[in-house]
Amino acid sequence: MPGKLGRTAEQREALLRNQASELLWYGKITTTKAKAKELQPYVEKIITKAISVYDDNEEITVVKTDKKGKEVTEKSVKDSAKKLAVRRALMGKLRDLQEVKPFAEKKSDFKKRTADIKHPLMEKLFNEIAPKYAQRAEELGQGGGYTRIYTLGKRLGDGAEEAIIELV
Repeated sequence: MPGKLGRTAEQREALLRNQASELLWYGKITTTKAKAKELQPYVEKIITKAISVYDDNEEITVVKTDKKGKEVTEKSVKDSAKKLAVRRALMGKLRDLQEVKPFAEKKSDFKKRTADIKHPLMEKLFNEIAPKYAQRAEELGQGGGYTRIYTLGKRLGDGAEEAIIELV
């Protein structure tokens, strides 16, 4: 039975979720050829959904009273209902990865930089990956084709065909 990867449905879904998250986070992973071929359409659909709504925001004005009793109007930008629905659907298809503090960065600077980011992978998907591929689709006049698979040959241990899958 091709396409099953020798796993139950739950295991297969967990495998795809983990590998898709790693691919979107790092941009490139090494795996077996069969897993890469299963992963490719999974990731392409995720990126396509993100592209469709990445710039769909609403601007709202909020009137608040400060400590002195004065009314202050603040403008803020938030996700539209459609973007929020897509974001939640994609959160179900991906594992939430946490950003790792670089060695050279101070702990206080890292905390300050990441204080307002609750879901780093979602932020990366909607703020970096989706705009990049939307611009690429506009320039080339085509959608899709966000990933590429290179075959590496047989693995020494078990002879499985290895491949690299990367974001183009």
